[in-house]
Amino acid sequence: MTRKKFLNYSALATASLLTPSFMMNSKNYALGLGLFSVPKGLNDDLEGTLDMLASIGFEELEVFGPYTFSDEKTKQEWAATSQMLGFSASGFYGHTPEDFVSKVNDRGMSIPSMHTDIETLQHNMSALGEAARKIGATYVVLPALPEPYRKNLDDYKRSAELFNEIGKNAREEGIRFGYHNHGYGLKPWGTERPMDLILEQTDPDLVFFEMDLFWTTAGGINPIELLDKYPNRYKMLHIKDMKPIKEFQGDGSSPQEWFGLFSNMTSCGKGDIDLDGIIKKSKEIGVEHFFVEQDMVVQPEVALKESFDYLKTL
Repeated sequence: MTRKKFLNYSALATASLLTPSFMMNSKNYALGLGLFSVPKGLNDDLEGTLDMLASIGFEELEVFGPYTFSDEKTKQEWAATSQMLGFSASGFYGHTPEDFVSKVNDRGMSIPSMHTDIETLQHNMSALGEAARKIGATYVVLPALPEPYRKNLDDYKRSAELFNEIGKNAREEGIRFGYHNHGYGLKPWGTERPMDLILEQTDPDLVFFEMDLFWTTAGGINPIELLDKYPNRYKMLHIKDMKPIKEFQGDGSSPQEWFGLFSNMTSCGKGDIDLDGIIKKSKEIGVEHFFVEQDMVVQPEVALKESFDYLKTL
């Protein structure tokens, strides 16, 4: 690790110790937004969409890939998927990291976290780390574990080993690696629950977690249970609400199951997830970043403001 990277990591580690004590006793915790909430707006009108997010009051943003340095296979897959969704931009939206973060900072927001793919995390950590440092991001997060990495419990065990390796490489770059759960891995397979396996077989100094409240609930787990069982592992939340509460019929492993629940997603405070209890517990155990995420939400200027205004009362 270079001296610059060491100093950067030391600063991040110090901040992680100081930040929770500041936030625990205050309702004025910073609220962020996962940018997959507004992908088309960013694609069509970057400046206007950033203005809208700042006017609502969001202080932090979480970007999603692919980026110019991302794995080529991932970029090709994204091109096919995004064409069906009606937008194509991602990453820094045609700008350099420096230019993009300048636009964000000029509006009083920051970028503490980046979502990226498994291939880039394995094979291009150096470029990822460089981009993260340029935009001031602490965390690089895997938003989904590809199907070949989770076919059985042995796959999950190998994935836990891989996460430790990725986490070590991230630390060498002065950043932190995180894993964001979807709906799979939450229901028991025999006597073991894959999510427990990942949490228990990864190094807490190398691997951190971002809990998606919607998918955790859909997987049949009360988010407070995991936050209670694994304090200090969860550093970020994706905050969504669900109305009514509905669990996957299967094990939550297929896109068909995910899309089948999109109609249950609603603005925070309008659904049935115990957001009050979850936010309270999250503050107690040291969660650092609270990102609203309403995937590709319709009328974001209305729906996201509803979520923001409600969460600011907690």
